[in-house]
Amino acid sequence: MAEAEHGIGTPDVDEEAGAPAERTRGPRRIAALLAVAIVAYLLDLGSKMLVVAELEHRDPIVLIEGVLKFEAVRNPGAAFGFGEAFTVVFTVIAAAVIVVIIRLARKLYSAPWAVALGLLLGGALGNLTDRIFRAPGVFEGAVVDFIAPAHFAVFNLADSAIVCGGFLIVILSFKGLDPDGTVHKD
Repeated sequence: MAEAEHGIGTPDVDEEAGAPAERTRGPRRIAALLAVAIVAYLLDLGSKMLVVAELEHRDPIVLIEGVLKFEAVRNPGAAFGFGEAFTVVFTVIAAAVIVVIIRLARKLYSAPWAVALGLLLGGALGNLTDRIFRAPGVFEGAVVDFIAPAHFAVFNLADSAIVCGGFLIVILSFKGLDPDGTVHKD
């Protein structure tokens, strides 16, 4: 009886819903992951549609002279234009990443991990959409890139989401936070 009074041996309770926290935290984190992924995907898709409609086959838009411009580029390869002959391989890798994230989501109890995985998922879906539906054909499509900083590769919002998600995962890993919400010290 004394244990129950002090909270020892009793499950955490979500104060708002009155339900055990384990049952509500997981779905909330999955909802957060999906919300971040959808926002990242839609921003990427919308920006690429705008670039194809308004910028492709036109002069670049200079935002800051010598520093940043928007320039429509079709990239059949990976980052920095490497691997143009491996478009199908990149398509398979992106699909595999999506499957891994979906499988990992079932064990997700960490809000920061939900954001990180949501960014990765949204970015992977954005570039996978290009690879499947853009010319020259299914699984061989070139990704639409348009953000062109001086002396750097041209990229898109999906690439930015992937890099930010990956960076966040590295930080979370160094801090010892696991996707299931546990913290470990190494």
